[in-house]
Parts: sequence; C-alpha cells; structure tokens
Amino acid sequence: MSRPDGPDPRLPVDLTRRAVDLRELMDEPDCDPQALARTFRRFALVNALVSGWRAVWRTHVAPALPADGRGRVLDLGCGGGDLARAIVRWAAADGFDVEVVGVDPDPRAIDAATRSTTRGVTFRQQSSGELVTAGERFDVVVSNHVLHHLGDEERHGFLADSETLATGRSLHSDIRRSTEAYRAYALGAALVAAGTFVRVDGLRSIRRSFTLPELREALPTGWRAEQAAPHRVLAIRDAEVPGFDRRVA
Repeated sequence: MSRPDGPDPRLPVDLTRRAVDLRELMDEPDCDPQALARTFRRFALVNALVSGWRAVWRTHVAPALPADGRGRVLDLGCGGGDLARAIVRWAAADGFDVEVVGVDPDPRAIDAATRSTTRGVTFRQQSSGELVTAGERFDVVVSNHVLHHLGDEERHGFLADSETLATGRSLHSDIRRSTEAYRAYALGAALVAAGTFVRVDGLRSIRRSFTLPELREALPTGWRAEQAAPHRVLAIRDAEVPGFDRRVA
C-alpha cells in the first residue's frame, strides 16, 4: 500500500521530456485510503492557490456560456469536486445561472466529492464515453489536471468525447512542465502536504505534464493550446456552430 511519505524526487531531475512512465501514488488502487481522502480535501486549497481557474473562468468559460446567462458545465475527472463547486460560486457572483455536473470514473473520487454538497452541482461516477453514449450535451466541458494522467490513446478518446459533449467550448487545463514550476511546488507544497499525497504526486504530475509546444503537437486538428498563469497550459476547442461566441480575453 502506498503511503503519503513515499519517494520524493528532488532536483536534479530530468525535466527536458515527459516522464510518461512515472505513476502517481493516488492512482494506485491500493493506496492508503485515509491519505487519499485527505488529499482530495486538500486539493481545494492547493487548486485555489496554484491552478489559476478563477481567471480561466472569466476569460474562457463565462464568455462561452449562452447569452442568457444560463448554462450547463461538465467537469470531467472532477476528483474531489472543488472545481465544480468553485464554478457555481463564481458563476453566481458574476450573475450567471449555471448547473455543473462533475463526473469521475473512480468511485473513491465521487465518494470524496459527495461528502460536501453545493446547490447547482451534481456528481456522478461516470466516464466521458458513458456520457456520450447517453447522449448528454453541455455548453462548456472542462477538466483540471487530467490530460497528463492519460496515455496517447486515452487522451485522443478523452478529447474526442469532449468534442461530442460540448455544444460550445471544451477547455482542459493542466500543468506546464518547467524547472521553475517544479522548484516552486516542491517548496510551497511542503507547507500543506502533511498526511497526503499532495507533494509527492504534485511533483510527479509536473514531470508527467506537457510544455506548450508538446501540447500543441499532441492535440488533434481543431484544438489549440495556450499558455496561462501560473505555469499552466490550456487545450481549447470551440464548436463550429452558428452564433457561438468565441471571445477570449
């Protein structure tokens, strides 16, 4: 069973290429369940500090919602649900009426997500493929820190499902791999990582993640890659439908 005090690689590590064979502790089916539960809870703080989603909401998500301010947003690979809940809060504060559905195929994630309820948010144990089969559609489809977990075939399927599910915009945010990101996270995460996988897995995530040129190369036709702060990359696709607002601040 993986423990939260597992191997903690320090610099120098090779950040010139993706460490695609490196596995995160929380992805192991037999990882410490208590440490995993603490990790999901701690993500709310970590993501608030480092993910940059508040700005992404304003520049990329809100402009893609219907003009009447009402819409449905899908959070793929929602984990503990912190992003789904945050989007509902931000939407309400900005005058939108948004329903968010968070899905994750991992029952452990959905268990963590459903321990806290927020009006306007629903969590389901489902995959993107199951949603496609069910004929579900959403105005905007998002994910946070999912792309680097996926192999090439998984990523292509995930993005194809995202295209089908989104009537407006698909937007997937992930870490941008760099020495600066690795060093900053190694120092900062130590303050909030006790008893969790937050630090070890975060460093592994950085090593698995894309640079901007790598993401551009990995995306299918119709997708674009953008750089965002802090140390982020965005994979974006806009549906080709009449009247869709492609504004990006």
